Amino acid sequence: MRRIHREFHRSDRVGWLRAAVLGANDGIVSTASLILGVAAAHGSRTEVLVAGVAGLVAGAMSMAAGEYVSVRSQADTEAADLARERHELATDVAAEERELASIYVQRGLEPQLAKQVALQLMAHDAMGAHARDELGITEAFAARPVQAALASAASFTAGAALPLLVSALSPVAYLIVAVSASSLVFLASLGALAARTGGAPMTAAAARVTFWGALAMALTAGVGALFGTAVG
Repeated sequence: MRRIHREFHRSDRVGWLRAAVLGANDGIVSTASLILGVAAAHGSRTEVLVAGVAGLVAGAMSMAAGEYVSVRSQADTEAADLARERHELATDVAAEERELASIYVQRGLEPQLAKQVALQLMAHDAMGAHARDELGITEAFAARPVQAALASAASFTAGAALPLLVSALSPVAYLIVAVSASSLVFLASLGALAARTGGAPMTAAAARVTFWGALAMALTAGVGALFGTAVG
């Protein structure tokens, strides 16, 4: 008996993976930068922690709201396209058959075969065939606003909690060094983990995330140092 060849793909992870990685990365970078900015301005531990917690709460809510509004707009557009397609299938199915067949011809099928494929697919699931092949809407890539918002908020909170915890545990004299070093390690690990989950090269992803995080933290710490010096 011939064994069935099965392939493992990760494209169905794109939606939640993008939201989770973006949220965690933003949580680490923005909170660590905020902590470093306040610390560089000679803020006390209490001031550093208050700024970090405020940044965590505000950032998580902002990420959730922004992700929901963005993905909700995509979902509304998809819903409108699907409703239009249902109407067209109900009012002129022959034209829809020709339209689907023409799509398959453009993809390389002979006209007669394309017509047969279109007829068979529409007999099985007309709406599904048009949603997938005409509109490009599939179950794996369908917009899910609530899922995206929750993933973004949760991942931002998880990311922001890391530098916040380090700042709470580190001696005040070494707070800047500890938060900076640990945040870079967190960012590199996040980039590598995201790449591994998505099947992409780990080294390049880790380096990319770490570089931009380091730049953001350095600039914010520099602003804090200048402000602290000017006020002092």
